[in-house]
Amino acid sequence: MTTLAGGRPATATAYGAALSAARSSLIAVAGFSLVINLLMLTGSIYMLQVYDRVLTSGSVPTLAGLFLIVVVLYLFLAFYDFLRSRVMSRLATRLDVAAAEPALLAWVDARRGPGGGDAGGRPLRDLDTVRGFVGSPVASGLFDLPFAPVYLAVLFLLHPWLGWLTLAGGAVAALIALANRALSNRSIARAVAAETAERDFADQCWRGAEPARAMGMQDRLAQHWSVLRRKALAETQRGSDAAEVLSAASRAFRMLLQSAILTLGAFLVLRQEMSAGAIVASSILSGRALAPVDQITGQWRSIGAAAAAHRRLRDLFAALPDLPRAIQLPPPAGALQVDRLVKLGLAGATGERRRILNDVSFALEPGEGLGVIGPSASGKSTLARLLVGAWTADQGEIRLDGATADQWAPAALGRHVGYLPQTVELLPGTLRDNIARFDPAARDADVIAAARLAGVHEMILSLPQGYATQVGAQGAGGGAPLSGGQVQRIGLARAIFGLPKLVVLDEPNANLDMAGDEALTAAITELRARGSIVIVMAHRPSALAAVNRILLLRNGAVARFGPKDEVLAPSVRGRMATQSAGAATPPVAGEPAIPAALRARQVPAMPHAAAPAANAPVAPAVAPEPAGPSPMTGGRVAAKLARLAAAPDRPAAAGDLTRGG
Repeated sequence: MTTLAGGRPATATAYGAALSAARSSLIAVAGFSLVINLLMLTGSIYMLQVYDRVLTSGSVPTLAGLFLIVVVLYLFLAFYDFLRSRVMSRLATRLDVAAAEPALLAWVDARRGPGGGDAGGRPLRDLDTVRGFVGSPVASGLFDLPFAPVYLAVLFLLHPWLGWLTLAGGAVAALIALANRALSNRSIARAVAAETAERDFADQCWRGAEPARAMGMQDRLAQHWSVLRRKALAETQRGSDAAEVLSAASRAFRMLLQSAILTLGAFLVLRQEMSAGAIVASSILSGRALAPVDQITGQWRSIGAAAAAHRRLRDLFAALPDLPRAIQLPPPAGALQVDRLVKLGLAGATGERRRILNDVSFALEPGEGLGVIGPSASGKSTLARLLVGAWTADQGEIRLDGATADQWAPAALGRHVGYLPQTVELLPGTLRDNIARFDPAARDADVIAAARLAGVHEMILSLPQGYATQVGAQGAGGGAPLSGGQVQRIGLARAIFGLPKLVVLDEPNANLDMAGDEALTAAITELRARGSIVIVMAHRPSALAAVNRILLLRNGAVARFGPKDEVLAPSVRGRMATQSAGAATPPVAGEPAIPAALRARQVPAMPHAAAPAANAPVAPAVAPEPAGPSPMTGGRVAAKLARLAAAPDRPAAAGDLTRGG
């Protein structure tokens, strides 16, 4: 595969390079086609000689000699036809090998923002279409088309009238082919779009089979799929109707033309303007001249589909940006700078694009942990995608050790980045493959270390096939699917494999139990101790137990950013004081709401209760106690709060840091 300096696949030129590399093979195929079409004259010349020489002379040796020559020529015809078919099939395979991997990378790389990319994998299907067409007999028919004038020239040599009649018939056949193209091109495009929509919906139904079955949606989904299916079939049939009519007309006209050639030949023989053998020869020659046109007319739909697929592939690769030469930078220490980051959403009805993120800026040093909190739709997941390079920003910069992402080779930068998205999907393969990021050079010790750090080593060993358990589309080993929490923790192991310098975790404890929370906190603590920056997008406070900084997002902008105690403490202390007086206070605008678990720990003021110090750090949330009068005295409550405040790294229980999200 062609690569640019720095190891980046040259996806922008891979398809064109593959086509350019095929030029020599296509020239060879054209040469074979020339020989094949010349050898196709064997039958016409043989019949001409039999009628004009053998029948008039009655010479059996002449007939035997002619037949022997015909056998040899047809053997050569079979050999060259085999060579042409073999070269075309190998050419199709080489084209796929050269362009398939870059096409996959280009398709995956196209998902760079909201609505980006094609979930149906059309580039890969387009490549399949082009490969299938190149290796089909239809492509060989296209190579035969330029040699139709050779047969016309021989017909003109036999008699000009025969040549003009065949030429007129070819013009009519060409008009039929052009009409077929004009009538079917638009319907072919609509049929491809409808088939893609139907196939994508069926794939999504398969992925969502469990909730669909649980909620009794199967019949309604099947009905909706049937509507899409019928629409696709209708578009396909609409395109085929014209092609069927015109193909039938073309075949009938071709047979009529052959009969007309025979009739004209007989008339010319009666006028003694040519020999009797020329009648059969002219019929064969006219058939060979018009055969490619008839074949192309009958296969116009497949030709149109292949041409459309070629154009889409060409446009896909042409639209990819040419990245500058990547320098082999040293491994990053982990300093992260985010400067005035802006991400726009999809255009609305008015054409305006809403700002999902607006002027987000912050900086982190190696070993720091950042918790990103905020209401739902405040931009937390968008920020996570931008930080790891899954999406590209519309404005602003993200720098790791002072270098932007485009200054790194993607494979080199990816080794230093870990990402756990909200929805974790394991790829088809073994658990080891998934944790090792499908790196064939990954060491088993590193895989096990990542699994231990994520707290899934023992769980994996308990599976029948251990690390060799197949997951993803192939299902878990033994037919036992993995739970949501297990999948999330395996995704965490994949994210922290190799101890990357930048780790971004989006809702990492959404499916975790208490043991999973503790393992997550331990993993974040260990990563920070080894100099990694860990950024956690969270709603549950337990995910923030091991971070030291908090960033509050509201409406896509930074509302507050700083040390965890400073960001959370003012609102928490103020509402604790208000509640100690017996009043309820709504969340302060722009600040996180006090966790429900922490509110459960608050107790009414007592004359002898010890109030927390004004500057005491805020304790992490802990499990709520049953409602009702506290069995402990106020002094014991104050002592327990003091102990919680003195242990900020203690894992916290479930609760909500923000209302509505």
